[in-house]
Amino acid sequence: MFDVLTIAAVTDELSDSVVDGRIQKVIQLDELSYGLEVFNHGKRRMLVARASSQTPGLYVSDTRLTADPDQVSPLLLLLRKYARGGFVVGVEQPPLERIVRLSIAKRFFPDNRADDDEDLDNEAAELVYTHLIVELMGRHSNVILLDDDDTVMDSAKRVTSEMSRVRPILPHRTYENPPPQTKQDPRRLDADSARAIISSGEGKTPLTQHLVRSINGFSPQMAHEAVFRGFGTTDLKIRDLDQADEPERKLADGVRAIVSAMEAGNWEPSVYLDDGAVRAFAPIQLQYMSEYEREPYESISAAIERALEAGGVQKPVRHAQRRETLVADIQNAVERSEARVRSLTEQLERAEEGDELRQKGELIYAYLWKISPGDSELDADGTIIKLDPDLSASDNAQRYFERYHRLKQASENLPKLLKRAQAELDYVRQLRTQAEQADGIEQIEQLRREFQAHEDARASDAREGKKKGARQPKQKNPDTYRTDRSDIIYVGRSGPQNERVVFDMASGNDTWLHARGLPGSHVVVHWAGQPDDDVLETAASLAAWYSSGRTSTTVEVDATECRYVRKIRGAGPGMVTYRHEQTLNVRPRSPEDLGLNGS
Repeated sequence: MFDVLTIAAVTDELSDSVVDGRIQKVIQLDELSYGLEVFNHGKRRMLVARASSQTPGLYVSDTRLTADPDQVSPLLLLLRKYARGGFVVGVEQPPLERIVRLSIAKRFFPDNRADDDEDLDNEAAELVYTHLIVELMGRHSNVILLDDDDTVMDSAKRVTSEMSRVRPILPHRTYENPPPQTKQDPRRLDADSARAIISSGEGKTPLTQHLVRSINGFSPQMAHEAVFRGFGTTDLKIRDLDQADEPERKLADGVRAIVSAMEAGNWEPSVYLDDGAVRAFAPIQLQYMSEYEREPYESISAAIERALEAGGVQKPVRHAQRRETLVADIQNAVERSEARVRSLTEQLERAEEGDELRQKGELIYAYLWKISPGDSELDADGTIIKLDPDLSASDNAQRYFERYHRLKQASENLPKLLKRAQAELDYVRQLRTQAEQADGIEQIEQLRREFQAHEDARASDAREGKKKGARQPKQKNPDTYRTDRSDIIYVGRSGPQNERVVFDMASGNDTWLHARGLPGSHVVVHWAGQPDDDVLETAASLAAWYSSGRTSTTVEVDATECRYVRKIRGAGPGMVTYRHEQTLNVRPRSPEDLGLNGS
C-alpha cells in the first residue's frame, strides 16, 4: 500500500540510490507507466513510476524492463528531451502527502542543443531544471513533468476543469499540491488530541476507520497497526474504549510508534504471505499481521516489486499491455459519449430560448403602431427586439415565429436522445472499470469481445440491433464465493455477467448490491437461510472492491431485493434501475481480505 509511510521509505531509498545519478534512458512501459534508467554508484537501476489507478507505484528495479513500442506519449517525448542525459539532483516528499518530487538538471547550449557530457560545469551551457512529480493517490495517481516555475509541461493523465474544478492538471497550468486536509497531524498527536479524536466518533464506528477519517495521511493499514500497537487488537469500536484503561495514552502511543519509524527512518521492509499469497507489504514490521508469514527485504523497492509481481503487474507483460490497450479503446468511447451528452445538453438549453422567440414575435404585433419602415429595433416597454430594416413589421414577427417553430420541432426528441446518450455513457464507464480490474487474459478478451459487440451494434444502429436480439459473445461463469453459512455470493465481471447474476441466477428474495453512483459489478447474495447482516456487509465490501471506488477509504453501496431490480430498456447489458434500497457505508475489501474462497 502506497501510504505516506511507504512513500517516506521510498523517498529515503531514492535519496541514496538515484540522487546524483545520470539518467541514461527513458522508456514507456505501458500507457501510464514510465521507466528512467539511472546510472549511479557504478550500477544501473530502473526507476519505475506508475500512474495506473489500480497499481500505482514508485520504486527502483534491478530487473531489465523493456519498453512497449506501441506506447509513445507526449510525456515520454518531453522526458527524453529534458531528463535523458540529465542528473537527478534531489528527491523529496511533501509532509504527509502521497507525492514524491524528483528534481532533474540537464545542460542545454544557447541553440537549445543538449550537452551529453557528464560534466555539469561546462560554462558554455545553461543548466535547465525540471521536476518529475509522482502522485500515488489511488485512482487520482499521476506522473507530471514541471518546469522550474512549477508550470505543468505534460502529464500521464490530463485532468480537465470538468474532471476536477479544484485541481486541473493541464499543460501551461501552474501545479499545486492537493488542498491541505483539516485533520489531526499524527506527528503532534498527544493524549489530549487523542481524547478529542475519540470523543468525535460515533460509538458503533470501528476505531481503525475513525482514525483514517481523523488523522492526516493515515491509511487503513497504518490505522490497524497503530490500534494494534496501542491496544493489542484491531477489533475495536469507539464505544469499546469506555472499558479500556487510559485509551487516550494508548492511542497516542500507538500512533507515535508509527510516526517515529517515519521520522527516524527505521525501516524494516516486509511482505506478508498467506499460504504463499501476498497479503500486504510495508516498510515496517506489521505486528497486527504476525499470524502471517513475513518475508524481510533489504529495500522497500524489493518488497514493492515482490508484491506487484504477485499481483500480475510486471511478469505477465503481454496481459498488462492487452488490458491497457483495451482500457484506452474504451476510454475513447467514454470521451465520445461524454461529448455527445454535452452536445445534447447544450441543444436542450438552447431549445429553452424558443419561448423568448415566440414572445418577441407577439410583442412586435402588439406594438405595430410604434414601428416605422426601416426601424432596426423595437423598444417594447424596456424589452429591446432586433428588427430587419428591409422587412415589414409583420414579416419581422413571422421570422421570429418561424425560428420558434423550427427550434420547437428540433427539440421534441432531445430529452429522449439525451436519456439514451447518458445510458450509453454509463455503460461504457462501467465497461472501462471492469476492464481496469480484469485480472486474467480470459477476462480481458471476454471484455474486449463485449466492447467490440457494443461498437458493432452502435455502428449499424444500436437500437435496432438490441430490438432484434443482437448476439452477445459467449461468457464464462461469474465469480462465485460461498460463505461459512453456505450463502452464495455471485459477482458479475462484465455486462452480460451482471445481467445473468441478477435475472438468471437469482431469485426474487435474494439481495442485489452495487456501489452507489459508481461504475462497477453487480453482486448478488443467494441466501442459504434468513438474511444476515454480517454477510450483507461482506457482500457490500465486495461490491465496493469491484467498482471504480476500489481505492477509496469508504464507498456507499446500495442493496435491495432482486425483485426490485429492472433492466433499462435499450441500454447496454447490465444497466439497471432499482428501488426500495438501503445504503451501506463500507470499506472496499478484496475476496482474499474477506476470507472468501472462490468456487
